[in-house]
Amino acid sequence: MERLRSRSIGTDIQQWIVYIGFLAIFLFFALTLHDDGFLTQRNLTNIILQTAPATIMAVGLVFALSAGEIDLSFGSIVAVAALSAAVTMQHYPMPIGVIAGLAAGVFIGAFNGVLVAYLKLPSFLVTLATMGLFAGIARTMTDLRSIPVVNETFTGIFGSGKLFSIPSLVIWTAIAVIIGHLVYRHTKFGAHVLATGDNARAAQVSGIKVPRVRFYVLTICGACAGLAGLLYAGRLQAAKYTLGESDLMTVIAAVIVGGTALNGGKGSVMGALVGSVLMGMLNNGLILMNLKVSDQMIVRGLIILLAVAISLRDTKR
Repeated sequence: MERLRSRSIGTDIQQWIVYIGFLAIFLFFALTLHDDGFLTQRNLTNIILQTAPATIMAVGLVFALSAGEIDLSFGSIVAVAALSAAVTMQHYPMPIGVIAGLAAGVFIGAFNGVLVAYLKLPSFLVTLATMGLFAGIARTMTDLRSIPVVNETFTGIFGSGKLFSIPSLVIWTAIAVIIGHLVYRHTKFGAHVLATGDNARAAQVSGIKVPRVRFYVLTICGACAGLAGLLYAGRLQAAKYTLGESDLMTVIAAVIVGGTALNGGKGSVMGALVGSVLMGMLNNGLILMNLKVSDQMIVRGLIILLAVAISLRDTKR
């Protein structure tokens, strides 16, 4: 009985660790950087806006990791999607550009999904390869040139615009998180994702089409990265091959810190949201503390190690 009780307490701590960590880091920066503008409305708003694309990518990655898979290519997908939208809008109406950007994300995600689900290749190796493949494609699409995005409707919807005083980036993030949470927690597909990640063989025996689940989760990753690419292009009013390059570490950290298990069967979309904002807040605070880029990378790496250690310790209970 005592053993079960201690296990329950450990599980509760694991579920709440991201929120406790978020509060602790926020209070630390609030106290140490009070005179440096950390608590100003402008700075806090910037943290939310800057983390919007990463949060949307994190939603997709929650599905992939929960199903026992991983996607390392979403940074490259962001660049290809943003460039596809920007190049298309130079010759066609804005809606066609939006479709082109989203379609690029969905297509690459589905390409990864086919290789993993139906050719039974490891997702780590597949997406590692496609990360390089599509990073190269992004570079050749425009000969390393930045493509300006001058369509004001596009930049308003996906960048600097507002609806009822709410920034469009916040609205897109909220839509992605709400839909992701509802699908993950309250649909048959979400249950199938968790069952696949927990024990794929048992899920297959119980009637779940495991290859289809794996295909869908990687396609979702691609779609989320495609939307993130549109948000980057809208906010920066330009698309470049470097978009998304630095997001891999941040997004994976956000998802793991948010409580999603590396080996599948457990995850949280809301936790990924908090984890993403936490990583954005951490980056912002470290910059205000005048830490070098190398020092910031060290701190982020230590946080990922801590989150992985907690995640693996929880699965061994």
